[in-house]
Amino acid sequence: MARKKKETIKEFEATTVAEIKDQHITDTIEKNYMPYAMSVIVSRAIPEIDGFKPSHRKLLYTMYKMGLLTGARTKSANVVGQTMRLNPHGDMAIYETLVRLTRGNEALLHPFVDSKGSFGKQYSRDMAFAAPRYTEVKLDKICAELFGGIDKDAVDMIPNYDNTMMEPTLLPTSFPNILVSPNMGIAVGLQSQICSFNLGEICDGTIALLKNPKTTTDKLLDIIKAPDFAGGANLIYDREQMKQIYETGNGTFKMRARYNFDKQRSMIEITQIPYSTSIEMIINKITELIKQGKFREISDIRDEIDLSGFKLTIDVKRGTDPDALMAKLFRQTTLEDSFGCNFNVLINGSPRQLGVKDILAEWISFRIGCVRRELTYELGKKKDKLHLLRGLGKILIDIDKAIKIVRETEREADVVPRLMAGFSIDEIQAEYIAEIKLRHLNREYIIERIKEIEALQKEIENLEAIIADDIKIKGVIAAQLQAIKQKYGKPRKTQLITLTEEDIAPKEETVENYPIVVVLSKEGYFKKITKQSIMRADEQKLKDGDEIANTEETENIAELIFFTDKAQAYKCKAADFAPVKASSLGEFIAPKLSFADDERPVMMKALTRYDPNDNFIFIFENGKGVRISASAYETKSNRKKLTGAFSDTSPIVAVIYEHKPLDIFIENSLGKGILLKSSMIPIKSTRSSQGVTLFTMKAGVKVTKVTFGEGIDPERSSRCRKHKIPATGVTIDTNTSEQLSF
Repeated sequence: MARKKKETIKEFEATTVAEIKDQHITDTIEKNYMPYAMSVIVSRAIPEIDGFKPSHRKLLYTMYKMGLLTGARTKSANVVGQTMRLNPHGDMAIYETLVRLTRGNEALLHPFVDSKGSFGKQYSRDMAFAAPRYTEVKLDKICAELFGGIDKDAVDMIPNYDNTMMEPTLLPTSFPNILVSPNMGIAVGLQSQICSFNLGEICDGTIALLKNPKTTTDKLLDIIKAPDFAGGANLIYDREQMKQIYETGNGTFKMRARYNFDKQRSMIEITQIPYSTSIEMIINKITELIKQGKFREISDIRDEIDLSGFKLTIDVKRGTDPDALMAKLFRQTTLEDSFGCNFNVLINGSPRQLGVKDILAEWISFRIGCVRRELTYELGKKKDKLHLLRGLGKILIDIDKAIKIVRETEREADVVPRLMAGFSIDEIQAEYIAEIKLRHLNREYIIERIKEIEALQKEIENLEAIIADDIKIKGVIAAQLQAIKQKYGKPRKTQLITLTEEDIAPKEETVENYPIVVVLSKEGYFKKITKQSIMRADEQKLKDGDEIANTEETENIAELIFFTDKAQAYKCKAADFAPVKASSLGEFIAPKLSFADDERPVMMKALTRYDPNDNFIFIFENGKGVRISASAYETKSNRKKLTGAFSDTSPIVAVIYEHKPLDIFIENSLGKGILLKSSMIPIKSTRSSQGVTLFTMKAGVKVTKVTFGEGIDPERSSRCRKHKIPATGVTIDTNTSEQLSF
């Protein structure tokens, strides 16, 4: 028995090993992981064009079927239990979905669930919601706009998970809920984060698109001004930034808390905070900063949320400037926070990233289909009614004959066939006539019913005309949107503010000023040396094989700008560096300024002011050059990096700072050179300008070396002087000694 057991185990192990060896990881992922990933994307995390994820849709449809659109509230536990017929998940997962849709949670501009009881708050991480047995819910009035036409074949219905009932694939929302309700979902390798917009503005924007599908993004921005959140707060408005979000569905914007100052009690009352943060996160961060000694002007901070709404109170010491304090808090806490937009939406089962205009266009297409299906359903009903009335009209000719047929028919089953034969009507009409009560078989009743035929015919003609014409259907949709705006529209809660550069920039702290010398090596090592120290030093210490690229006398308050070979400029303050001795190797500048891995500095300049009469000269490998005013690199905000500092069309060979006209000697790979005055190079207004051709060269030849000012060897360059550009190079006497290039 034991031997047989061992043999069985060996056979099993051999089979298992063989199966493992034959199984490829790609096959495993395709068979096991990919279906899961697609299920999460399509059936769980990403909203569809109606603005709902499956969990939301199943919950709301369950409440609709429970009669909670018009009835009284019921216990949340009842709703959770009924929803399990469509959504086979745990009761707490369903209840958490319900909580977010409630009026009490304050997460939505237009809540879908009218609630009674404690449902927590969107702006609080720790304020817990009550158990479902204690809370009560019903559908809010606006849900009538979600379900209009759902019983008239407006959307497809599919069986639930156990085939015991039907559920809608989408809700026929009569307004673009996808942009009115905020939505966030994280799927496998895909994320969706959609901010909410004002219902009235969205209705107006959609009507504009219905009237003119070619409405521009700029026009939409005039109508749909910016996102709007249930929590209010201030949105720092940047039109270009907002335009990018509207066009691509991707981007970020910043929000700031709203506050007022009670001078008498010396306290700041914060009444609204950004949607993306919580009161606990703010309190914890401010408390941490107070412990670090960074906010000595704050004496106390407390949560004062009550029945009247949100309030965070900060007690400050007498004489504190509240605006200056809040400016510091905005910079160091989530009282100013960013909201990242990523408008991923499921369109016909496929995730797509769409801008605002594209989402509205997709919703219009979806809504046209819903309205057409609803009108087609109504048309069918009216045609059926017309058909019955026409049959009724035929018996008006001889009511006595109809009564006689019914009275003289011995079997009930023969009544309908005999009526069909007697009046040349079909079975449906005959069945309808046979079911008419005896009291209604009189001329007055029949004539009154027949009068409806003319009105029905007109209604049918009108419906057929609308169904056949997309423009007329759009008119129906526009009228519905206008009515929804009038009925449910609210003023904006999130206010738009525009900040100047001075508002954004932190206030400068006093910096000690003294004369310094800054040194940059070609390998990228930087040194700030005091004037006294450099007078005592014998020589500059450098890494083996390295040499000095720039040396400049300046002041400790100067701003340093570093140009790199990737067409970027990095800015910092000389005061950011500690002074070192000349005998020190210095600080490697790349990690200090967060250069890219393969990025190296080309030139450094120290400036105490950006004189518009001074210029930066850029000489490129293709023989082109350009002068750009120094003022083009001035920024009032404390920006660390300027992307696109100069043209990246051709590799940079030299960057020269021009305070007054100077000579520039340019050499190429064929040993030819030109000598010209810097004033000959034209000044361009944009940093990305490619400039003009200075050095005419054949294909494959490139500029290799640039010297200027006192660095030019007069013997090598004397024959190369040019008086106009572009210029052809002159062969250089290679016997003379070369000077160090820039």
